[in-house]
Amino acid sequence: LGTPRDMQKKPKYKNIVQEVLYYFSEKVQEAYTNGINDVIIDPGFGFGKTLEKNYELINNLDLFQTLDLPLLVGISRKSMIYKKLAISPDEAINGTTALNTLALTKGAHFLRVHDVKEAKECANLLQAL
Repeated sequence: LGTPRDMQKKPKYKNIVQEVLYYFSEKVQEAYTNGINDVIIDPGFGFGKTLEKNYELINNLDLFQTLDLPLLVGISRKSMIYKKLAISPDEAINGTTALNTLALTKGAHFLRVHDVKEAKECANLLQAL
């Protein structure tokens, strides 16, 4: 919601999951209509969303599989982690790893991360299970 200048000023959603899914269904169709066939979905954690709405999105991430497209999640050291834990972004590696793990178990195909080694270890461990 909004522009980069004002997107964090009181973003309002009635049902964030439903609204973001609907947004993507429209934009994906628009992309296909314009000859763009390689599409990756990114729910945009932190962009125009409150902490609560970010957590609502990640808790319902598996619903994005209905779009039948690859899913990218970028939550590495985001404020949704360090503000919730009352720590600094540099201290947010454990929270990031926990949410990356949750995202992968809920269908994320790609992670955008700051800490590549730790994210790779997380993904490798999940694959081994």
